[in-house]
Amino acid sequence: MELQLPKGTQDFSPEEKIARDRIVNILKEVFELYGYAPLETPVFERYEVLASKYAGGAEILKETFRLKDQGGRDLGLRYDLTVPMCRYIAMNPNIKMPFKRYQIGEVFRDGPVASARYRQFLQCDVDVIGSSSMATDAEIVSLVYMVFCKLNLEVNIKVNSRKLLNDILEYCGIEKEKQEAVILSIDKLEKFGTDAVKNELKEQRTDEKKISTILSLITIKGSNEEKISQLKKFLKNSEGLNEIEEIFSYLKNTNLEADFDVSLARGLAYYTGTVFEAILKNSKVKSSAAGGGRYDNMIGSFLGKGSYPAVGISFGVDRIYDALMEKEQITKKTNTKVYIIPIKTINESMKIAQQLRDAGINTDIDSSDRGPSKNLEYANSLGIPFVLFVGKKELQENKLKLRDMKTGEEEMAGLEDIKAKL
Repeated sequence: MELQLPKGTQDFSPEEKIARDRIVNILKEVFELYGYAPLETPVFERYEVLASKYAGGAEILKETFRLKDQGGRDLGLRYDLTVPMCRYIAMNPNIKMPFKRYQIGEVFRDGPVASARYRQFLQCDVDVIGSSSMATDAEIVSLVYMVFCKLNLEVNIKVNSRKLLNDILEYCGIEKEKQEAVILSIDKLEKFGTDAVKNELKEQRTDEKKISTILSLITIKGSNEEKISQLKKFLKNSEGLNEIEEIFSYLKNTNLEADFDVSLARGLAYYTGTVFEAILKNSKVKSSAAGGGRYDNMIGSFLGKGSYPAVGISFGVDRIYDALMEKEQITKKTNTKVYIIPIKTINESMKIAQQLRDAGINTDIDSSDRGPSKNLEYANSLGIPFVLFVGKKELQENKLKLRDMKTGEEEMAGLEDIKAKL
């Protein structure tokens, strides 16, 4: 048997996992800075939940992994973290609002495999349920900027509104029942170009004059203010446009500027208002590193009653990792701070290792009775920064020999001094 990974999946070596954990820790740190609390849900759901009219829509269902349990029930692996979170809120209607949560977990999509696109990948979401204020949407843009600033990655955040796109399509004479299909075609503009979108709209029997007007409006150039001003000439009392203007006014409070991209649609059917996308600058990773938006109808639809305004964004850790690896060389293979080399002193060395661990110092110890040279080679290969020699002579003098593996310098010191140094 030839051993192979399932297509669209990947293993992570210890050094890769350490780098990925660093990304996740930065995300958690920023999420909690902004007042979000953690949530966890199962990796699979009842298929009827994932296939709900107000969940991901037909496009995403094509990529859903389906399975049955031994009771014959239809199940599916979650394709995002938003739908399970909505199901959770629908099942827990007494949650205090607004509910600000973050969730980090694996999601699964049986889609085409391409560069920086996997079938199992880690998503990190933040969502606010119960607030319809555009100040919330602006805060999410601010949070995204802080994440990428801490990751030392340059990013362009694009903002648009599905309400605005619907208003544009209404102005162009597109019937309401056809608007969702047209928006899904518009979503392919940046990836496939104008001609591909034109051809798709023609296949939907949209006449050429309407296609031309749609494309001219969604590709308006200029500053954010200029784009808003030009659109106001065509759209009277557009709620979507008013909300975009409001978001940019709130962003001024944080000295941040996003890019108003009128063609940004986001492909999922559940978006009802603002949509966001974060694109990395100067990177070979061209897919969005974060994306999301407002989905005010989904939770109320699960409940069958009431209004639950909701907005959120999801970070793609795999794409962020790939972008970071372009800039940084992976060198860290372990989180161990000090490696103990016992010289015929395994019992005493184990006690010292425990004292170092009790002090919060990541400590490893040789338990295979190798010689000092082989142990030094082992510690060096893992990039462990310090080595501690424990010999009988050292123990008699209540001093231990600590070597800095980077400089090669050695010093004799008592255990308390070594703890303080490490």
